[in-house]
Amino acid sequence: MTEQRSPWARPPAGAHDPANPDDPAGGVAYPPAPTAQTPAEPAARTPAEPAARTPAAPPRRPGYRAGTVTGLTRTPAPLAVPPADPAGDRDPARRNRSMLWWFGGTAIAVVAVGVVVVLAMVMTGGGSPFDRRPAGPSDTRPDLAKLCPPPSHDAPGGPPAAPPPPGPRTDDAASGISYASYGEPWLPWHDTWTKGTLRVSYQTGQYFVTESYQDPLGFRSQYLASILSGSVPAANNDSLSLDLECTGRQVAADVRAEYYPQPNQMDVLRDEQTTLGGRPAWVTTFRMRFHQAGLKATDELVGVALVDVGRPRAAILYVSIPGTHRQYDWVVDSVLDSVRPVG
Repeated sequence: MTEQRSPWARPPAGAHDPANPDDPAGGVAYPPAPTAQTPAEPAARTPAEPAARTPAAPPRRPGYRAGTVTGLTRTPAPLAVPPADPAGDRDPARRNRSMLWWFGGTAIAVVAVGVVVVLAMVMTGGGSPFDRRPAGPSDTRPDLAKLCPPPSHDAPGGPPAAPPPPGPRTDDAASGISYASYGEPWLPWHDTWTKGTLRVSYQTGQYFVTESYQDPLGFRSQYLASILSGSVPAANNDSLSLDLECTGRQVAADVRAEYYPQPNQMDVLRDEQTTLGGRPAWVTTFRMRFHQAGLKATDELVGVALVDVGRPRAAILYVSIPGTHRQYDWVVDSVLDSVRPVG
């Protein structure tokens, strides 16, 4: 293939033109480059003088000559050189070895930390973490059910309830009982009183104020005689069996510990299983003796009944007559005898 050459390029003097092997002079002879001196005017050619057939050489411009392909083809755009790999070596084997070293070092560090933790637990008496057993399900039973598991057999029922005694009555359908109500000085109870560790909420009943006094915190308070009823969760889930003795005594102990000033003295008058209105019940009556600064009353007659009404929640009846109004002590037995189931 014949090498293409720019028509304006010339080989150096004495070079052999491979395109014309018969030309020992190296091809067409170019006149020497013009000098800075003013060129002499060429001699006029006579008409008879024929023109030379040798093509005139193109004039040379001062400066550098054009390259080999100037004027024949467009200079190609330079190839894009990919940027240097920022991560350095792209050798897969070397990269895999680096990753293995990294993961191996991390695993060794984790194992070392675990060994240190286990040794610290053993040396400090914390025991091995592998000795731990999974915790069982939390105990969601009511407090009374935790304190008093259900009995293996139900309490015997009493004879059918007699008709309620004549006269006004207080109905507590939420608790499942009704009982006698009394005239003056007794007033209807329209409040919610939650007391004790068993959190019995009393919402129904009667009361009257026996005295006003200033409590130890400096607040004016009222002391009451009361006939109040409520209910408390006593059975586990949907069980209807109650340990009457255990639950009844727990409620009475909660009344003594949480309802009255400490220290106090408890004189038990009655503590037995019975039936109220044909329903199994545990009844406790006692006289509570106490002293509190600013309070005239120093004792009180109390009656507490826990009644199994056939529900997971047992009915509670609480009656209290301060010692300053002993003329109403008879109300305790009267209201207990008047209890009947409702609902």
